[in-house]
Amino acid sequence: MSEPVCKHGEVIGKDIRSTISTRYRTVTRAINREFWNATSDTQHSFYVGSYGRGTAIDTSDLDILIELPEQEYRRYDVAKGNGQSRLLQTVRNAILTTYPRSDIRADGQVVKINFSDGIRFEVLPAFRNWDGTYKYPDTNMGGNWRATNPKAEQNAMKEKNDSSGGLLYDTCKHIRRIRDEHFRSYHLSGIVIDSFVYVAMGNWRWLPDGESSTSEWGDYERTLLNYLNQHSYQFSPIYLTAPGSGQEIDTADSVECLRKVLQYMIE
Repeated sequence: MSEPVCKHGEVIGKDIRSTISTRYRTVTRAINREFWNATSDTQHSFYVGSYGRGTAIDTSDLDILIELPEQEYRRYDVAKGNGQSRLLQTVRNAILTTYPRSDIRADGQVVKINFSDGIRFEVLPAFRNWDGTYKYPDTNMGGNWRATNPKAEQNAMKEKNDSSGGLLYDTCKHIRRIRDEHFRSYHLSGIVIDSFVYVAMGNWRWLPDGESSTSEWGDYERTLLNYLNQHSYQFSPIYLTAPGSGQEIDTADSVECLRKVLQYMIE
């Protein structure tokens, strides 16, 4: 059974959003207390990932970027061994003071918090650069620093969503829901979904009330699948860059699931 994109669907419930907000503020306060000697529950942090880009659904992980003082970067950058790993452990320990019974672990570039009700947070400690980008720790391969520009991505996504009458966000959320309900054994990352829809949708948009469309049912969904087929071969990666930031996206493990989801939407 086909499942075309729905208009203004996939809304996260008020209760879940309230829980997310409370935990976001609690985590922010714990890290501000450790690194900034402050008790603010809003400063130095903002949502990133799908929640920050406006494409999250109620099963999405919650990603938070928390800015740390520059002197902490210098401290861990010159530390012997894997300074990046030590930084993540310090952030983990700060969160543990507030959530001592939660499953909290450092993993790669983030500190993951798995709450008992199934909500998952990923906390990214980062340092702001002069140009508005951020550098963040990567503990793999002995430790190094990577760069990200989430504000540019969020701004680009919002601008395109506005110009498409909300179709961009609705499509990204729709793909996530089908992935979670029908293809959970496959991998399809959120940034691949958002970056793909951003470029593949072209100039498609929801029409304002009262306007009629000349397109036939399923034309939009077929446009997305055709774009994927034209830019990849079977399970080969498709070249994508993140909206706004232009950073190259690793799509190697996501193409198979993306194709299955798009086919499910029209077949």
